[in-house]
Amino acid sequence: MMTQTDVGDRSAVFGEFEKHLMSDEKPSLYFDGLLGAGAFPQWPPFNMLSGLAGVKQSPQHHPEGDVWRHTMLVTDNAAQLKSQSKEPRALMWAALLHDVGKRETTKLRKGRITAYDHDKAGRALAERFLRDCGQDEAFVREVGALVRWHMQALYHARHLPYYDPQAMRAETDIDEVALLCLCDRLGRGPVTAADIEREQSHITAFIRKSRSAR
Repeated sequence: MMTQTDVGDRSAVFGEFEKHLMSDEKPSLYFDGLLGAGAFPQWPPFNMLSGLAGVKQSPQHHPEGDVWRHTMLVTDNAAQLKSQSKEPRALMWAALLHDVGKRETTKLRKGRITAYDHDKAGRALAERFLRDCGQDEAFVREVGALVRWHMQALYHARHLPYYDPQAMRAETDIDEVALLCLCDRLGRGPVTAADIEREQSHITAFIRKSRSAR
């Protein structure tokens, strides 16, 4: 098990993670294997990810389980859809890091599990993760923006005031956000054919509205 935290170690782990993100049909098999064997690095910044195991979610909205399980499903979805992305590397890292903000924002409020503003908190954490791993600033900001805006399709579908297409468009590509949003929405289980059709319809409406909003 890796225990060192120098730049070389972080770079090596990052490279191994990226290899599986970009090459595996189901990256979750690799990450679950590491976690299950007790071999997942427990030092920064990688403990941002391992720390998601056991972070509870609303069983109503996330019947698949904790944040780690959700993250693995989203990452596998992204692996299936990355050929549609203009920037597949950014999409895959955004999928893996999209909910890192939930560890610090998840709370029990009046009997409900919530994670308000985890998209905003997640941006800062995802960007720190990538900087710690020596990534260039343009890539850091690209992934950070996807993490920041990954809830927008849900906010649009539910007519919530947090939907902000103008600010989103100023920072990132709507189509890339839409892909991540779709992966996120389908990253819960079990998902039926009707669920997929409904979520794809929501994403189409989200793209159309986000492009035309003034």
